[in-house]
Amino acid sequence: MINLRLMPGLGVTAALALFGTSAGAVESTSGSGSYRTESSVAGADSVQLAQITSVSELTDVLPSDWAFQALQSLVENYGCIQGYPDRTFRGQRSMTRFEFAAGLNACLDVMAVLISQAGLDPEDLATIRRLQEEFQAELATLRGRVDALEAETATLRAQQFSTTTKLRGQADFHIGAPFDTLDAGGIVEDSVSVASRARLNFDSSFMGRDRLRIRLQGGDGDFLEPFGGLANSAGGNFNVTVARLAYSFPIGNRINASVAARGLANDNLVTSTIVPFDGPGVADPSTPAFYSSGGITGNSVSAGLNIAFTDSIVLDLGYASANSGATDPSRGVTAAQGQMYIAQLNFLPEGFFNAALTYMGSDGSAPVFGGAPGRVDTYAGLVNLDFGRFFIAGQAAWQDFNGGDDFSWTAGLGFNDFLMEGSQLGVYGGQLPQLSGYLDNPWIVEGYYSIPVSRFLTLTPALIYGDANLGGPDDTTFYGAIRATFQF
Repeated sequence: MINLRLMPGLGVTAALALFGTSAGAVESTSGSGSYRTESSVAGADSVQLAQITSVSELTDVLPSDWAFQALQSLVENYGCIQGYPDRTFRGQRSMTRFEFAAGLNACLDVMAVLISQAGLDPEDLATIRRLQEEFQAELATLRGRVDALEAETATLRAQQFSTTTKLRGQADFHIGAPFDTLDAGGIVEDSVSVASRARLNFDSSFMGRDRLRIRLQGGDGDFLEPFGGLANSAGGNFNVTVARLAYSFPIGNRINASVAARGLANDNLVTSTIVPFDGPGVADPSTPAFYSSGGITGNSVSAGLNIAFTDSIVLDLGYASANSGATDPSRGVTAAQGQMYIAQLNFLPEGFFNAALTYMGSDGSAPVFGGAPGRVDTYAGLVNLDFGRFFIAGQAAWQDFNGGDDFSWTAGLGFNDFLMEGSQLGVYGGQLPQLSGYLDNPWIVEGYYSIPVSRFLTLTPALIYGDANLGGPDDTTFYGAIRATFQF
């Protein structure tokens, strides 16, 4: 009885792509990734393959190649390998089904000759023929699957949104209920509130490492206003606006540049905001509040550089111009009503310690928590100690402004993968920036639990306590809130 088995280390492409063939060879179609044969293209000139007697005759096959021994065995023991006229094997090129059929046929021809010379008895020959028939059935099944895959691929290509652009979306829905009335600085929150925001990002790449992002956004509603509101909210009565128009691109291997007509400022210009509760947190102060306390918003012209000195040390440089030309077009970008400069040095190794030092300077805009317009200089530090499933993080900022100075901070801790994979249980709190005009700095504490219901839906319940310190009848509040985030 004869046992048939595949030779170890022999890849289908390497072993069959250039077997001796009686059906004619293949030829690359100019300007495309497809191939044609004599049988499929009338009048095509065949490429006459040359029989080789030693694998060393193939100029692009080296002894160090992983399939060298398999090719050597096929040449010396079976004689069913041929080379192209230029004495190359082209083992890295993809193989068509025509090539596979021709190569298989040539190898079976050699096997038939060897079988006849060996004088096999009829029973052994019948066994081989039976195995051939079974293999042909598998090939027919595989051919059908490939045909179906090719048809599906052609349909997807014909119906695809764009060859250069991907569409990504996110929708956030909030509901919050205060357990007591907030009446501070003319802001009254005493009933169940809802807020929502929807985003569509059109991300285009033209060179592979660059990205043009056009973001359409609409939303309505907010609460926790004395504390900066919600992290994922947008006012505007669901009017759709272009919230971001920005292009980022590499300069060499260590520098990434970005320019924006709208939507990049403050924390959008830095590599990392370090603290892990930036993102999962429901209230806006989960993002370090000092980034936005200079009064320059994302509705600005901006430019930035991210310079990686090493894999773990990155310097961020950014400039943003608020309301550039909106009031007086002749003033232009560099003479706009408000301007912001930022520099942040990041230390981001793979270990448990991440940190950053930040400087921000802003001119001509009112601080987000009140006060008169003027110059604000911010000096801040951020740190995160990540122990795997447990982290401790925080940030502190000292700000010098027209008429005084201010100190703010937040700190928190949390557990990753708490009770389920992908979740995060965390709590953070601290003293928010209060540049001038009020009695004292606002305070806030938030506890949240980010729950990944599926790859598309995340639920985040939260308990939030705050003291606005605005001198109102009731400056404190205690909220229960939940956010549902859909990503697609």
